[in-house]
This record gives sequence, C-alpha cells and structure tokens, in this order.
Amino acid sequence: MIVIHHNPDCGTSRNVLAIIEASGEVPVVIEYLKESWSRPQLLGLFAAAGLTPRDALRETKSPAKQMGLLEPGVSDEEILAAMLEHPVLVNRPIVCSPKGVRLCRPSELVLDLLEKMPHGPLYKEDGEMIIDEKGLRIG
Repeated sequence: MIVIHHNPDCGTSRNVLAIIEASGEVPVVIEYLKESWSRPQLLGLFAAAGLTPRDALRETKSPAKQMGLLEPGVSDEEILAAMLEHPVLVNRPIVCSPKGVRLCRPSELVLDLLEKMPHGPLYKEDGEMIIDEKGLRIG
C-alpha cells in the first residue's frame, strides 16, 4: 500500500501521484490541507523520512517567511506548532510505501519507493524526462 500526503494544487504533488498510478498502484490519497495534521502523525512521518520540522518546512509559496519561521533561532518545536496550525507549511508530497517514507521533491524521488517502475515515457512537471520510452529510469 502506498499513501501520498497530497496537495492537488501543487504540480509536483500531482506529478508524483501520476507516477504512482502509472506504476499500477492505487494509492491512498490524503489531502492534508483539508484533513490537517496531528502532532503524532507529523512526528512519525518526519522520523520515518529522516526529516526535522525545519527540513520539511515549505519556504516558498507559504507564510513561513512572514511568520518568522526562516530565522535561524526558531526551534523545531516552534516550527512544528506552526505546521499544526497552518498545514500549508509542510512541504509536499510526502509518500509512504513498504520501501520507506520520503518527501518527494523532486518528483522522481518517488521512483525509489515503488515496487514496479511505471511504463514510459514519463516527465517531471517541468518537462524533463525521468522514465524513457523503454521504461528505464533517466539519471
């Protein structure tokens, strides 16, 4: 089973979802902006992915800068509290599979979490090819 913490308004998140589906998987899709996060959930995801709250903080297209969260003295606990209040602060997509948990930015990182490579060609949201016509991973 694959779970994707997804934002349908994000090109990278949409692309990761498409790659998962192209591999033949039917993922559980959690739209975290609608469902929000719980503290144990975020801590568990971050621990499994080897991330700190600062590592997972979405710095662009989020209120992180205006909230002062990019300053060097801000603690992980403060960032985590802000993420719980403002789910958009968590970078996405975060994908969970039997092979591990990963923040899939750039989108081709999801390939490491799949049991089966999707058929190609497949492209990133910027048009760069990541799976060729023969189904081989590029790069």
